Amino acid sequence: MAIHENLLGGPPPTLLPDGPEPREMLAGGTSPADVAAKYPTSSLAWARLADEAFERGSVVESYAYARTGYHRGLDALRRSGWKGHGPVPWEHEPNRGFLRALHALARAARVIGEKEEYERCSQFLRDSSAEAADVLG
Repeated sequence: MAIHENLLGGPPPTLLPDGPEPREMLAGGTSPADVAAKYPTSSLAWARLADEAFERGSVVESYAYARTGYHRGLDALRRSGWKGHGPVPWEHEPNRGFLRALHALARAARVIGEKEEYERCSQFLRDSSAEAADVLG
């Protein structure tokens, strides 16, 4: 079964290329800051930094980390042929860093009272991957 088979003729799903090193380093216990320093294009490392900052109550710092991961992810999506819309499936593990960063950005925007950014990012996440929106909350 194909990931998100499109029966309506819309854009195909965007599948980011796999770069397992940052994921493996994080899984092995390397700090997200060290991973981001070594792999600054890794949305996953930035999303993890955003999560850590949020958990300790540093919401503005979380917002900044999340925004960095989000923009790094947009760059990667565009390099992979994404045209500004269409599915970015959660099932494809390399997409998860971007989706996590987008979720973290929405979460921090909500807490700091940036309602329009929260709504935009929340809708973007759901439009990109309903599964990611459900999994991430």
